[in-house]
Amino acid sequence: MAKAIMIQGTASNAGKSLLAAGLCRIFRQDGYSVAPFKSQNMALNSFITAEGLEMGRAQVMQAEAAGVEPSVRMNPILLKPTNDTGSQVIVNGVPRGTMKAADYFAYKARLLPDVMEAYRSLAAEHDIIVIEGAGSPAEINLRKDDIVNMGMAKAANAPVLLAGDIDRGGVFAALYGTVALLEPDEQARIKGFIINKFRGDVEILRPGLAQLENIARKPVLGVVPMLDVDVDDEDSLSQRLEYRPGARVGLADIAVIRLPRLSNFTDFNPLERMEEVSLRYVRSVKELGNPDLILLPGTKNTMDDLRWLRQSGLENAILKHAARGGAVAGICGGYQMLGRTVSDPGGVEGGGALAGLGLLPHETVFFGEKTRTRVTGRFRAPAGVFADMEGVPFEGYEIHMGRTDLGGNAPLVDFQTLEGEGHTDGLACGNVWGCYVHGIFDRSGCAAALVNCLLKAKGLDGSAGAVDWRAYKELQYDKLADGMRAALDMEAVYRILDGSESDLKSN
Repeated sequence: MAKAIMIQGTASNAGKSLLAAGLCRIFRQDGYSVAPFKSQNMALNSFITAEGLEMGRAQVMQAEAAGVEPSVRMNPILLKPTNDTGSQVIVNGVPRGTMKAADYFAYKARLLPDVMEAYRSLAAEHDIIVIEGAGSPAEINLRKDDIVNMGMAKAANAPVLLAGDIDRGGVFAALYGTVALLEPDEQARIKGFIINKFRGDVEILRPGLAQLENIARKPVLGVVPMLDVDVDDEDSLSQRLEYRPGARVGLADIAVIRLPRLSNFTDFNPLERMEEVSLRYVRSVKELGNPDLILLPGTKNTMDDLRWLRQSGLENAILKHAARGGAVAGICGGYQMLGRTVSDPGGVEGGGALAGLGLLPHETVFFGEKTRTRVTGRFRAPAGVFADMEGVPFEGYEIHMGRTDLGGNAPLVDFQTLEGEGHTDGLACGNVWGCYVHGIFDRSGCAAALVNCLLKAKGLDGSAGAVDWRAYKELQYDKLADGMRAALDMEAVYRILDGSESDLKSN
């Protein structure tokens, strides 16, 4: 069985996912077979595995850092919020329904066998498992039947490294307070602290670090700087979604509508990395401006976000943009919004029916069964600005509840599913297109073809270079590992992993 080590944090967004990915990369570089694990993840960025099962993107990113194929066992429980009080519950990659928070809290203890079966299966195949917690172990109201923080650490007999985010302030109080709120056996399981997201001269911290070690009786294993690395984000707390007035405007200006229940915004990361592109996330008509392309992204609740789009005034702005000949594209939920109608007779998203933007001649109906599959294919019959994308290959995956009737219209895409089944979906109409394929721009030629179409429409040289997204990410994981090696006492981390490092003792 594999050895295990766990990263917990003093709060959400303390950097647990990135630190876990860095450890995965370091252990891999050092010759170990390593896999990530997070028993329960709440996020709207998800992925479809080679088996057609759904898991969180954070563990996919960590698997890439570890150099292993993503497996749903790395994230046996995924919670996808549908509103402020409820989430779709996905267990071992398959939806089990939507639950209110209180109902899930009562239900989750029944999922421990699923969690442990997934963990033991992974542990039997690898040398090291890097486990990530969720939120904070000091959320004492959630301690009962915990399966993601100290409950998971105990079940896996994993030592814990506790990370605190110094960038948000109060890191010493957060670290010490977290330990103080834990039970004695849980306190003993924490083997060291990591100060994360530091900016400045670490020497200024030394007196505070020494005092923290003295009162908490735990070593500080390192101070990790605010690392300039670009990896996929777990959820909407990502800083890349923040509106930045005055930011550089590239030759091709792309605006992504930041829907309230935005999901899988990782679809657009490859575009963001292209020199010719400035990619912005916008939430108002004022922020929208006059971009070359408006992208409507995926969402966990198409109908609620369509209502928001209407109420915010952005629907009208998008329609005016399209009427002027501006380019618009939609992925998954965004594709559904671009059609004539969206209806929900079964109450999947609360019931009812809404008119869509009417920019594409299709209709979507929601059903209880979720489509989950990987796909490959080529663009077919794009029009207008996008005509030069004819025949461009792509690959990606589908995750959606709705079925879209094309009504005999010419398809935009023609692709094969995992099972080798031929399938057509997606539509193009003038300067507007949409489809269900997440990750469609990960293949370098697809992103470059899109940008070159936008440049050509502006009378510019359409010679944007294709970005090798996979090679780029490999460089980022190596950069992350280098930064963490320089900041952490890795000899101490290995001693903790081997079970030979104990708490600091009183003199």
